[in-house]
Amino acid sequence: MLTGEPAPTGPAPRGAKPPVFPVAAIDDPALPEVLAEPAAARADEMDADTVNRELSIARKAIGWWQRQGWIEGDPTIGIERRPAPPDHTKALAENQIAALWRLDVALREKTQWKMLYESAARADEVLYLNVEDLYPQDKRGKITAKGGAIEWIHRQSGTAPLLPRLIARRTRGPPFLTDRKAPAGTPTLDVCPETGRARLSYRRAEEIFAENTRLPANPLASPDDIEDLDGWTLHRLRHSALTHDAEDGTSTPMLLARSRHASVRSLERYARPGVDSVARHVAERDPAARRRT
Repeated sequence: MLTGEPAPTGPAPRGAKPPVFPVAAIDDPALPEVLAEPAAARADEMDADTVNRELSIARKAIGWWQRQGWIEGDPTIGIERRPAPPDHTKALAENQIAALWRLDVALREKTQWKMLYESAARADEVLYLNVEDLYPQDKRGKITAKGGAIEWIHRQSGTAPLLPRLIARRTRGPPFLTDRKAPAGTPTLDVCPETGRARLSYRRAEEIFAENTRLPANPLASPDDIEDLDGWTLHRLRHSALTHDAEDGTSTPMLLARSRHASVRSLERYARPGVDSVARHVAERDPAARRRT
């Protein structure tokens, strides 16, 4: 937007080279007014969460440039965050989780998705695990959490038979790898020393998940339209796991430990009963059902 160019959509962002824009030009007094129009157009095209996230990223970058003494102004002043109404459907229903496990996908995706749901971990935490961080016998893994803290995530029996097949006796490097050799310049920590392949990125993992879940996410859609529809996000696996735990009666202290949230307030949106739980509650209290009983 700073250069007056539209943001790429669809598969275009992959491999796209951003336009050159001198940081010092951000101090142009005319820029805030120029930026307002494309920012408003972007807000009309995208959902509120996406627009707010992009605005937050831009402001963090601008704040860092200001602290370096490179610029003084902030052209985003006057651009307001969009109100994002809460989405109470983020927790997948039980039949949706079952449909996910039935998808015909590669071993890498099966293992990754199972681990995300069973551990209720954040997707980036799981993707940045290394083989040496996995403890198969204890069904746990050592991850670097938000803020750099070293913590444990715990998995269940669904992941257990998949991990050894995925790792294939490798003892070092990322467990979740790309299909091709790592390009030149890839950081050493993100390259498997035994295969030469790169660590699977969050963006690519998200793309694969969205592509494969279009049909489960839109069961009434026509096959001709499915390519134009959105699938699920990886974060919904974490959200679903915590919601299902809460529905099963897991205590708040245990949910806090499992989610690794710092406060109960942060946990509230996950502990809201899901659609299946509410449906069961309503069915159990249906007068007709009680009469039959």
